[in-house]
Amino acid sequence: MYGAASMNPATAYRNERRNHWDALASTQKTWLEGGKPYHKRLDKIYSYLIPPGKRVLEVGCGCGGLLASVKPSFGVGVDFSRQTLLVARKKHPEIRFVCADGHGLGVRGAFDAIVLSDLVNDVWDVQALLQELAPLCTPTTRLVLNSYSRLWEMPLGAASLLGIKRKNLQQNWLTVEDIANLLGLAGFEMIRSWQEVLFPFSVPAIGPFCNKILVKIWPFSVFALTNMIVARRTTPVRPSRLPSVSVVVPARNEAGNIERIFSTMPAIENDSEIIFVEGNSTDNTYSVIEEAMKRHPSVPCRLFKQNGRGKGDAVRLGFAQAKGDILMVLDADLTVAAEDLVRFYDAIVSGKGEFINGVRLVYPLEKGAMQILNLFGNKFFGLAFSWLLGQPVKDTLCGTKVLWRSDYEVIAKNRAYFGDFDPFGDFDLLFGAARLNLKIADMPIRYQERKYGATNISRWRHGLLLIKMVAFALNKIKFV
Repeated sequence: MYGAASMNPATAYRNERRNHWDALASTQKTWLEGGKPYHKRLDKIYSYLIPPGKRVLEVGCGCGGLLASVKPSFGVGVDFSRQTLLVARKKHPEIRFVCADGHGLGVRGAFDAIVLSDLVNDVWDVQALLQELAPLCTPTTRLVLNSYSRLWEMPLGAASLLGIKRKNLQQNWLTVEDIANLLGLAGFEMIRSWQEVLFPFSVPAIGPFCNKILVKIWPFSVFALTNMIVARRTTPVRPSRLPSVSVVVPARNEAGNIERIFSTMPAIENDSEIIFVEGNSTDNTYSVIEEAMKRHPSVPCRLFKQNGRGKGDAVRLGFAQAKGDILMVLDADLTVAAEDLVRFYDAIVSGKGEFINGVRLVYPLEKGAMQILNLFGNKFFGLAFSWLLGQPVKDTLCGTKVLWRSDYEVIAKNRAYFGDFDPFGDFDLLFGAARLNLKIADMPIRYQERKYGATNISRWRHGLLLIKMVAFALNKIKFV
């Protein structure tokens, strides 16, 4: 006969950790001070990733400092250490704290953001934890997590022995690939990942330089302390009705293309509309649009005259007037065929992406569609902005871009972060999408030669402006 059954390994594992954190709670000021530069850096990173006023859940919240730093409108912190939560409730009475294990949260409702900071290193079953979070997510919820890099296993162990860092028990040393796989098994998709914190010590000038700049540059990024990951649920969106569409068509000196827009525009959805924004043309574009609207009374269409300058200003005017659930931009030169908009619609409605970006650089270009220097410039800026945004964006200047109106309204609301400096409109949208951690999906299209008129792009003047935008984005997006 066997003796008394031993404790379940998972239960023993969790009990050991609960007792460990309970014991540390009484001396938490001591161990928190040891990692203060690291935790302050994490506070800044998460505050950038999660705008104030969101519904935020943090699992493994500890004493609640990180959760409080993102200024949630409704914050819930979950931790299994009762002693730690006693401290948390005193420090942050505005936050609701729940004593529960990550493998059985007992939390209901939906959250805008869910935080797992240095938690997947420490739990028994990461996949089970992630599956617990799935019912708390909407299609727009963002799961944000960070975990120690395996390269720091020995240095962190030495720091614990020396009392520089709080003591940790045995860790799960997971790679980014490990976590991405576990996310996939639990029904999540990794949107992007990157490295943070190269120098976790409080040394003026050196610390900020290492942690804001060097850590974002290879090969220094290889030696970062923590890996950051943003993910979303991959459950297909099943709308109760087909979303409506507003197609915004900026048009300046495009009189010869207007009739072709009406004749080739697909019937994407019954509630679709076309919004023309005429940009003070030197030809008769405005009157041609008016006449075309009369010839096609069955096509829901509106026309506005632009007061400002540049395509970006025209797009913003069109979007402000739009009524559709989905917003699309189609250049009036029709170098991207109007028929292709159906592909963009299918991609965003099916959840393949939340920001669908047209790409002209996959299929062979039609002869005369793009000059060789423009082609090289587009490839260069595609690589540069992919690195800046943390997601692959092969073509930044393709005029066709599609996003949900609800996301655009958030981008517009937070436009002051970047400022109103983009005459094209493409980067205003791309930067805003990256700031919201939207899933950007590239949509390859066949790029056609312009049939009427001349391009409004100045190769050298606008190329210089793009270089300035790269420098600007370094400070606003990359080196935060």
